[in-house]
Amino acid sequence: QVQLVESGGGLVQAGGSLRLSCATSGRTFSLHVMGWFRQAPGKEREFVAAIRWSDGFTYYVDSVKGRFTISRDNAKNTMYLQMNGLKPDDTATYFCSASTAAGLVVARATGYSYWGQGLQVSVSS
Repeated sequence: QVQLVESGGGLVQAGGSLRLSCATSGRTFSLHVMGWFRQAPGKEREFVAAIRWSDGFTYYVDSVKGRFTISRDNAKNTMYLQMNGLKPDDTATYFCSASTAAGLVVARATGYSYWGQGLQVSVSS
């Protein structure tokens, strides 16, 4: 089992920045990929970014490229999402996720077995 605890959400004006954190515990040695998804009211859960735990290779949805940066600190077993240039369209509940399985399609939520509780990020115009 892997446990995920998120922190760092909040309210920010358009153009501002936030950093989300996702602390892991449990069987962290088995982590393969970790990711961030978001879900706005009335919409489906959307892939945002992912990172391969072993070598730090990253994946992003086009809408956040150049604005968001995903990273991890293996020593602290923590993943981060630095969000700059925030837009009102980024308003959503953000979820941290983790998979211990190789070969998953990183942008599909069904590939992740572990999820955080969700963080609200609100961007005002």
